[in-house]
Amino acid sequence: MPELVPIRYGRMLVSPFTFFRGAAAIMAHDLAATPDSAITVQCCGDAHLSNFGVFGSPERRLIFDINDFDETLPGPWEWDVKRLAASFEIAGRDRGYAAEDRRRVVLAAVREYRKGMRSASHRGTLDVWYSHMDMDQMLDWIRTEHTDERAGRSAGPGSVLDVAKARTRDSVRAVKKLTERTDSGIRFVRDPPLIVPLEDLVLSDEARRQTERSLRKLIKKYRKTLADEHHPLEEFRYVHMARKVVGVGSVGTRAWIFLMMGVDQDDPLILQAKEAQPSVLERFAGRSAYDHHGQRVVVGQRLMQTASDIFLGWQRVRDIDGGTRDYYIRQLHDWKGSAHVDTLRVPGAVTYARMCGATLARAHARSGDWIAIASYLGKGPVFDEAIADFSAAYADQNERDYERLVRAVAAGRVAAESGL
Repeated sequence: MPELVPIRYGRMLVSPFTFFRGAAAIMAHDLAATPDSAITVQCCGDAHLSNFGVFGSPERRLIFDINDFDETLPGPWEWDVKRLAASFEIAGRDRGYAAEDRRRVVLAAVREYRKGMRSASHRGTLDVWYSHMDMDQMLDWIRTEHTDERAGRSAGPGSVLDVAKARTRDSVRAVKKLTERTDSGIRFVRDPPLIVPLEDLVLSDEARRQTERSLRKLIKKYRKTLADEHHPLEEFRYVHMARKVVGVGSVGTRAWIFLMMGVDQDDPLILQAKEAQPSVLERFAGRSAYDHHGQRVVVGQRLMQTASDIFLGWQRVRDIDGGTRDYYIRQLHDWKGSAHVDTLRVPGAVTYARMCGATLARAHARSGDWIAIASYLGKGPVFDEAIADFSAAYADQNERDYERLVRAVAAGRVAAESGL
């Protein structure tokens, strides 16, 4: 969407780290030229540190896992490892860590990935498949942090992940934040260009009614992609919708939020439909086996995650501009929480890196030959050191790319809108 692209570039301009977050396509191009072991897994495709976090499982347990799969596709497992490791090097530079501290953090992530794969190689198939990191295990890891000598105190659980706050991030909280009561009932608030209600996008009453009829059909069809014979979605009715700008790399693609109500106005549900385009990996790893890119995202997520949102599904729909597009649908908030990257000190970063490395190993083991990968990685630190070297070199390249964007904006060749 051309009018939103300047917001994307504005967010990428904040720092080399935010540039990296929006540059998955650039790194996919760069990774394609690097050597790999020819062992394929289901890749996340955008495995940077901010795409990991906590969320609620269907059993209402808080678990830690990967939480973004827009670019998921089968590909070399090294690509995910390199993107994750580089993200810690780049984030460390953003936080002002010393070079030796940055390397310590990167090595922690890669070492934990290697240890996770080697551990999986000694377990049975079902043990590998059911492996996960729940809240108790996650908090145990965080509590074992060493004292940050420079700060003079323990980094503490809250400095890595705000677990208590994550439990408050649900549809009830989202409704309070994103909606208001009007003469027409509860409606999404206007906050253009970040949140734009449907009526501000479709001017005529007839066009709006037709769009909402299409939406109800979409929800009915999307229901067929959900697993259960009787699903909670059937108990909710559509109320309102709006376009919402999300993330960094996703800005410019279409994302809609739907307000649904259950038994009464105290029983809300907010669904998010995100446009699914071809993965940035497809140009280098081959086309997806799925013609529908929403299905590609959902199948990849279900394969890599230990537990997925019960509202996760997909649908192809004719948009308000007449174009046909693929979407995947999920809850907007489901106990989601992420790392405090802007305030993370070195001990907390080491622990968080270990959590991400272990989680990525579990995700790859669910779809790839974990015994072959473990054998390739070996027992020693050779692979760890090589990836740390790569991360430092790639962080330099990322800074050069960032500066090229800065110069392009300054010269007026690229439009960017900051502060949104």
